[in-house]
Amino acid sequence: MLALRLARGSRPLVQLRRLLVAAASAGSGFLLLYVLADATARSAGSFPQLLWALVPLAVTVQFAVAVARSDPATRPREGLDAAGLGPLRLTLIATISTAVACALGSAVALAVFLHLRGDVAGLPFDGAGVRLLHADRPLPVAAALTLLALLPLAASAATALALRPHPRPAPQTVLPWGIALTACGLAALAYAAPGGAALPAGWALTAVGLALAGPGLAYACGTLVQAVRPGALRLLAGRTLQEEAPRLGAPLGVLCAVAAGALSASALRGHGGLHVPLGPLTAPAAALVVLCAGATLLTSAVEVRQARAATRETLAGLGAPSGVLRTAATVRATALVTACLAISWGVSQLTSLALTR
Repeated sequence: MLALRLARGSRPLVQLRRLLVAAASAGSGFLLLYVLADATARSAGSFPQLLWALVPLAVTVQFAVAVARSDPATRPREGLDAAGLGPLRLTLIATISTAVACALGSAVALAVFLHLRGDVAGLPFDGAGVRLLHADRPLPVAAALTLLALLPLAASAATALALRPHPRPAPQTVLPWGIALTACGLAALAYAAPGGAALPAGWALTAVGLALAGPGLAYACGTLVQAVRPGALRLLAGRTLQEEAPRLGAPLGVLCAVAAGALSASALRGHGGLHVPLGPLTAPAAALVVLCAGATLLTSAVEVRQARAATRETLAGLGAPSGVLRTAATVRATALVTACLAISWGVSQLTSLALTR
């Protein structure tokens, strides 16, 4: 009840982010139901379809965690410990809020899916997807509910793990692991057969590797910004970027993986593309992945800006011009965009070589 009261009393922008999580959850849930309905019609090739459908689910979970981290209701405040709202209780509240938003999206996905199949009558577009959603075959209810429960459970578990009190590892310590996983993913792509399960597995390893390497790469960008006799502006931009690297690195790495996938799909258009077996829902699934990855990075940037509010006030109190702070932010953004473009292009080139061997 406390989680619902805090959610109801939140600001409109926070409510909008939760609604976006619910919308992304609805899109991912609908895609999982489509894969299930397609598997009832033809079971051959359903496992690679399910693996590809888990990609939007993974980025939706990441987006839900980013929204939970940026929620002001889950941030520790003075006096809340005395009221019994310590860090563990706030983590529980964030977990429940995330689960409710994702469960709402899954319920909407089920309702829309049944409506388009013609199982729910009396509304516009009733039965518009009879052939696409294989309405002539019965839908396994237990399997459908199990697939729809995946997202709320995964998102709530990931939120609890992300918000639990624990020391953050240094960005440089996970960079080698990220590079190693990315190399393993590229190797899996090189030996993957078109339409097989190794193809989405290779992409998943590459994306996870880039997400792990992201904080270290962002930290390296901050080091390069303040290299070679830096002035006050570059020192401010570089040090701030190094402090933001643990929070911005993982979303930046996932966005690099998404951009690399888009560039690879464009380069492999003459070779059949990336062989994503999702049929007519391939383009909506790709759009969902891109939107969730971009929204996660923007939400993480909002979280970083909120955490930097005290630093900005201190610098303003010391007489620092507001133009200097804006210029430093521009330098940081330019460095990150340049690194993201270079990494995306490099990974796409290696992926294209691996898939056209």
